[in-house]
This record gives sequence, structure tokens and C-alpha cells, in this order.
Amino acid sequence: MPIVRVALDVPLSTLFDYLVDADLSVDIGQRVLVPFGRKHVVGIVMEVAESSGLAVERIKSVVQVLDDVPPLPCELLTLLRFCSDYYHHPLGMTVMAALPARLRAQEPVAIKQELSYALTEQGHALDLTEFPKRRVVQLRLLQALQHAALGGEQIRALSPSAPANLKALIGAGWVEPSATTEAAPAAHVFNEAHTLTQAQRQAVDAVAKTQGFRCFLLHGITGSGKTEVYVHLMHQVLQRGGQVLLLVPEINLTPQLENYFRSRFPDAELASLHSGLNDGERARKWLRAQSGRARIVLGTRLAVFTPLPQLGLILVDEEHDSSFKQQDGLRYSARDVAIFRANQRGVPIVLGSATPSLESYYNAQSGRYQLLKLTQRAAEQAQLPQVRCINTNNMPLQEGISPAMLTALDERLQRKEQSLIFINRRGYAPVLMCTACGWLSGCSNCAGKLVLHLKDRRLRCHHCGHQERVPHACPGCGNTDLQPVGIGTQRVEEALQAYFPEARIMRVDRDSTRNKGSWIAMRKQIEDEAVDILVGTQILAKGHDFPSLTLVGVLNPDGALYSADFRASEKLFAQLAQVAGRAGRADKPGEVLVQTAFPDHPLFRALRAHDYGAWAQTLLAEREQAGFPPFVFQVLLRAEGKQEGEVYAFMKRAREAAMTLSMPVEIYGVVAAAMPKRANHIRAQLLVQSTTRKSLQQFLRSWHPLLEQFPAQRIRWSLDIDPLEF
Repeated sequence: MPIVRVALDVPLSTLFDYLVDADLSVDIGQRVLVPFGRKHVVGIVMEVAESSGLAVERIKSVVQVLDDVPPLPCELLTLLRFCSDYYHHPLGMTVMAALPARLRAQEPVAIKQELSYALTEQGHALDLTEFPKRRVVQLRLLQALQHAALGGEQIRALSPSAPANLKALIGAGWVEPSATTEAAPAAHVFNEAHTLTQAQRQAVDAVAKTQGFRCFLLHGITGSGKTEVYVHLMHQVLQRGGQVLLLVPEINLTPQLENYFRSRFPDAELASLHSGLNDGERARKWLRAQSGRARIVLGTRLAVFTPLPQLGLILVDEEHDSSFKQQDGLRYSARDVAIFRANQRGVPIVLGSATPSLESYYNAQSGRYQLLKLTQRAAEQAQLPQVRCINTNNMPLQEGISPAMLTALDERLQRKEQSLIFINRRGYAPVLMCTACGWLSGCSNCAGKLVLHLKDRRLRCHHCGHQERVPHACPGCGNTDLQPVGIGTQRVEEALQAYFPEARIMRVDRDSTRNKGSWIAMRKQIEDEAVDILVGTQILAKGHDFPSLTLVGVLNPDGALYSADFRASEKLFAQLAQVAGRAGRADKPGEVLVQTAFPDHPLFRALRAHDYGAWAQTLLAEREQAGFPPFVFQVLLRAEGKQEGEVYAFMKRAREAAMTLSMPVEIYGVVAAAMPKRANHIRAQLLVQSTTRKSLQQFLRSWHPLLEQFPAQRIRWSLDIDPLEF
């Protein structure tokens, strides 16, 4: 009987051998149900072999071959093997983490039949110029259906009330449903909404003429029309019958881009993959991509593992964003995996950003990537905003807001223009303090502070989730005068409502956008100009286009200038450049005001000049001198446990094992993590770095097996390759 080697979702770096009975047929990439311990689990067949190192009587048999969906393609399995090897994560856990939850379950994958909707003869005969204008959504549906038949998801994307209006059109005999055919339609409708600028055309041509793999860095200032470059490149790939993978960092960016691409490619099926989908939706879209029907796949980082048989182009938008790096389990960088995947398939990949990561910029400067630049805003009348720093030294601030900022906000209200106040701290205040004894609201489980959320009278830890009621008096001395220290989005919102009682103010942060659909509704209000002042965190910093927004105010950015994290100033510049780019994107001039105690800092000088290149060169010089990435390659060993002694004993053994290998790597000492205690766990870390990726990987292949042999029942440890957070 043949033997299959199966990947299982268990923390062991091995495949498991199973016998296949004669009445079963199995292929590589197929899902199988196998016995493991006392239960049955789902695994993926990675290899078929004639023999095993185990005695035949010890090998159990496959219980069932799950053939309800096609096997995973070998190309995807090769990609997952690479990820397991490079990130030193068990192969079975790597493979299973890449699959939708439905494909990891034992139950058959039952996908509902997707209906499509098309105009009937009567519908085609309608004169839409005479259709009642008040029936806005019905008219929009009829206009869209004139181009092509639409699926249920495309219908829902047109309007929240589209399904109800569709029923009325079906009842009138103008539209009819039918089961979708499985033949993938050729995308032939392309709405050429904009004429490309010369710089955009040069960027499109450079990528389009590429044969095989090439990595491009599209460095375009905010508002320069990077999305339009993506659209024209997608059009060329779709014309050839190919598929496109577009990765975005945030779930909040997907609905806006989804609607935009649907309007530009009305007959190309688009699948968006992100954490906001239920298990059934995700599995259905994933399988549509695997079948080749979904021509455009738009998703957050996990979408990089979507099987795409006709993949012709990969796009990574906001490539610098740290959201592309998974921070637990398989700690992969979706951007880096996407580059490997493009190389594996032999297709071009475009990394787009107004503020590229220093690693990507260095690769472009050294010739590994080809640099494409967009230096002008795409809209003729749109100019880059003027950036000014407000020196807050010796200046009275009202709830963290300067008089100059309040004056600028008032001017926009008078002109009926929108403003955005950016502060990257949610809640009311970062900490509650006793004015008598100096007590601070610390978290009992963490080394962090409890953040005051005044509206629901709670103190919350943003690290472990612990929360408690606001005390009536100081737990230390009984004093009732407890004061909030520092400012968060809720406090700024409250202060602005007091200053401008007539203004329509909206707060956008993780608390206000927690409910499903809330951000979509908020964005529509902003676009409809039903909001005067936005108060928000980094959710608002990137990708959004609000034509009436002319003022961006930045509060309290100085903390990152002198952080222990060597990447903090790089992240701050990217954040400020992105949020500044929201201002003046149409015909109205924009202004950015940054409140800082260090107006002459090189970062703010570069920001005022809109000169990313100068700032990047400054940082590269500092990094080279200090021996930091991109001039070295790093791995971080992290460990945590309830007992401090056990954690540090494990880390000490790990460091000694690393030293005995005597390999060309630099091994640092064991130190406490930036947050040494989190959720009642003591945390420590150990950094190892090397001047070449190859030598670091050779070291890890020797070190990792040694770590796995250490007894560590009460310790959780992990290796983070190319870490972003320390």
C-alpha cells in the first residue's frame, strides 16, 4: 500500500506517515482525515512514498480522503515549505494556517450556489433617461447591469439597499437570476476614467514591458495616483487572461478599493479576503480564486497564500506598513513572501508607497529593485499641502490643543471645509493620577498603564484587555482628586465639542469602529460632507481620499523622536507624511500643522520640504554606522512564562547554546522585553544578527533544533525572523 506524508496542525517539525487503503485514491495537496492520538484530524498530503522509516504495523491508515474541493496546487505547497523553512515554523502549522477555516474542518465544504443577475429583454428595452430619478438605487442597478451580469456581492457593493431594490426589479420582469457558469469570463470592459500623467505612463510602461520576475518600488507622493498605475497594470494582465493579487495593510482600506476596482472593471470577478468575512464567505472566495474565476484578489496579509493558477501580477500597496508582518504563530512578512512568490511564478511585483520602508528604499538605491517615481499630484489643480510646525515650548495648551490650531480649525468651519485632528492615542487619557501621592493607574497584569475611557467610566489596558471601574478615590491614600494625565482621542473630541458647539465632530479610532459596518457608514458621512472635524488615530492616516479635507492637525508626535525602538522615527515620518497627504487632494489648498517642542528636528525639516529622500539618506547613514537593518539581518528569540527565574534560565541556556556553535553571527545578551510583564507573563528576549541572510539562516538551522530539545513545559518561546517590534 502507498504511504502518504501528511502535514498536521501540531507544533512538531515533521510530517506524519499514513497508509492509503487500496480502495482510496489520493493526490498531493489533497485534504485527508487521519487518526492522531485519540481523535481524527484534517491534514494535507505533502508527499506520496513507497516506503517509510517506521515499521508497517505502527503506521495507521487514512480514514477518509476529503475530495469535496480540488487539491492544493504544488506551487502553493512549495511556497509554504519556503515559509516554514525561512521562518523556522513547523511545516504542518504553516500549511494549515494558510487555509480558510472551512478547509481545516472535518465537515464537507458546502458552498452555496452563487447566483448572477442579468437584464431580461424587457430590461434591455428600458429607456433609462425616462426612469424615475427618485429611484436612485434601482437606476444604479439597471445602469450597472447594462455592462454585464453581476454576482450577489457586486450587487451588494452598489448600495446597502441594493438587494431589496433588486427584488423589485426582478418582480417587474426587468432582471432575472441564473446560476453562475463555471467558465471564467474574459474581462473586456475597462472604464478608462482618467488619462495618465506622463510619470504614471512611464511607470506603467516600465512594468508592462517586463518579461519574467522583476521587483519595482513605486515611490509616489501622496495623491500622485499610485492606484491609477495599479488599475492600468491590472487591465493589461486581465486582457491576457491573467489574475492579479493586490495586498493592502488594513481591512479598512478594502471596501473603498473594492468599490473602485469594481467600477473600473465591471465584468471582472473580484474576491476580497480579510478578517471581516465569515468562514463560509472566505472559503467561497478562496475557492473562486483557486478555480481561476476570481480575476482580481484584493486582501490583507493572509491573502498572499491564495492559490491563483493564472497569476500574472502582484501589487503591494503601502508596502512599508507594519501590518504586513504577522506578530504571532507563523511570523511572516506578507510583503517579503509576495516577493518570493512573484519570483517563484516569474511575474513582476510592484511595491507602492509614499514613504517606502528603509529596506525597500535601500534595495532600490542599490539596484536590486527598479525605482519608479511619481513626484507630482495626479489632479492638475491639487498641490502638496503646506506643512508648518507650531512650537509648543512655553505655549499654553488647552487640552493639548494650541491657540494656533484652534484658529485654523475655526477658519475651516467658516469656509465649510473639513479638518482632521490626528493623535495616535485612543481613550480619554493615557493614565489616571492621584494629585496627592502620585499614584498612577497601572495594570495589575502588565507593566503598562490602564487608559482612562471616560464615557463608560472604565480603565482599560490596551495590551491584555483587563478593565476595571474608575475608582472614586485613590487606592493608595484615599484622596478623591484623581486627574487624567495626557490626552487621547476621546478627550480631544470632548474639548473640540466645547470649543465649537455647532461643529459636527466625528471620532474615528479602534473603539468607535469596532462594530461591523461602522467604518463604512462613517466614511460615507465624511464623503457626504456631513462631518466638519475628524478626530482620529492611524486608521485615518492612509489611503483615504476626502476632497473637502483641507486641514490636518497633528498633536503630540514627539514621543517617537527619542524612543528606544530604532525604527520609531522611520514609522513616525511615514505616519505624518501619510496623514499630511489627506489634506488638499482636490482643488482646495491644504495645510498641515504639527504641534512639537522640537520644530528644528531633521525629521520635521524633511516633512516640511516633502523630502522623503533626504530623510531616508539620514536614517540610512545612522543605521549603517550603528549596524542596524538594512545593513544586517536579525532574529529575535522571545520567551515568556509565569516565573521569572524559569524564563531567564531558559534564555541563558539558549544563549550558551548559540555561543557554542561558533558561527559568524553577533549574539547579544538576554534582556527584558520592551514590556517586561504582559498578561501576568514575564517576557525576555535575545537578539542575534549577521551581515548576510545566508549566514543567519545557517546559524538558525543549527540553533533551532537545540532550542527544541530544552525542557520548557512552562515557557512559551518563539523565533521572529526579520523582527519589526522589539
